[in-house]
Order: sequence, then C-alpha cells, then structure tokens
Amino acid sequence: MMDIYVKPKKKAAIVGKEHVVVKDVADVLAATDIQKRVENVRLLTVGGKDGVYLLSIIDVMKAISAALPGHSINNVGEMDTVVSVKAVPPKKRAVVKWLKVALVSLILFTGASTAIMTFHTDSQMGTVFQRYHKIFFGEEVEKPYIINVPYSIGLAVGIVVFFNHFGGKRMTKEPTPIEIEMATYEKDVEDAVIESLSRQEEKEK
Repeated sequence: MMDIYVKPKKKAAIVGKEHVVVKDVADVLAATDIQKRVENVRLLTVGGKDGVYLLSIIDVMKAISAALPGHSINNVGEMDTVVSVKAVPPKKRAVVKWLKVALVSLILFTGASTAIMTFHTDSQMGTVFQRYHKIFFGEEVEKPYIINVPYSIGLAVGIVVFFNHFGGKRMTKEPTPIEIEMATYEKDVEDAVIESLSRQEEKEK
C-alpha cells in the first residue's frame, strides 16, 4: 500500500473539456507511476457544456479509491472545490478590453478627485494653508502656491506609494490594498458559491 497526497484547489476553471479529471482540480503527490494514474482519474462528465459544479474531497477520494484500490489517500488541501466549466474559451477583443479599461479609469478618476475635493472643502484646507502662509511668511495671500504646490505633489506621491504601482509597474513585492480587497472578495464569493451549491445538492437528495 502506498500513500497518495491530494491537494484540492478552492476553485478550478475548465475550458473546452468533456471530462473533469483529478489533475484539473487538485495537485497530486505519489510515486511516479501511481501519480499519473491518479491525475487522470475521471471525476465528472460535463459534456463540454457551461456550468458550475461542487466537488467535495469525499467525491475525489471515492473516485481515486475506485480506480486504485488499496492505497492510502491523504487530503492536504481544500475540503470543497468549485468547478467552473466553459464550453469554449471567451474571445478576447482588444478594442472592447481597452474601452472597459478607459471607462473604469474615468469612473475611478472622477470619483477619487471628487472625494479629495470634497474632503478639502469640508476641512477648509484652503483657509488652513492661508493661515500657515501668514504664520511662516508674515503675509496673507489668497492662493499660497508655495504651500499648495508641494502639498499637491506630496498627495500624488502618497497615492502612488499607497497603491504600490507607478506606470503599470509594481514598486515592491507586497500586495496592494486593491489586491488584498479583491482576494477577500473572491474568497467571499467562492464561499458563497460553495454554500449555495451545497444547499442545492441537499434539496436534490
């Protein structure tokens, strides 16, 4: 008897396949000859149709045990895997892609600039800068550019440092706040899908 280690993924995307096999949804560690056989064990027959399926580790273990009896199977990954099946890969159109990028950029730019201006208006930053100019330079001016310009540059630099990107390039290897929020959102979506599919399976039983 040999040990087989299976590490299922949280989510797996399958494109243009009739069947879902173990290697599509999990990483496998075993002796070379055994590993190849395990990786090709069939789990689902999807017929090349679009759909979302839920595979539990129990389903994976049962399929492997039926194909290779007498082996010890150990789970070192997720308990459930959401399998998203697409009949054919979506066509990528450069024009549509760039239009989406332009639209999202416009919305983000408008929203961010509005938020910054609203904050400055509410906190009366203009008056504060005028008072700073009076304190440090001894005269009152309506538009203290000597303070406004460095502040504007510092604000832009602060945004770049905070989001960890400049000109499409990452400044450090750490994830950006947006990436962290997206990862959290994706995890919540996957958990919600798993719960929904689990309920659906319970109703069908």
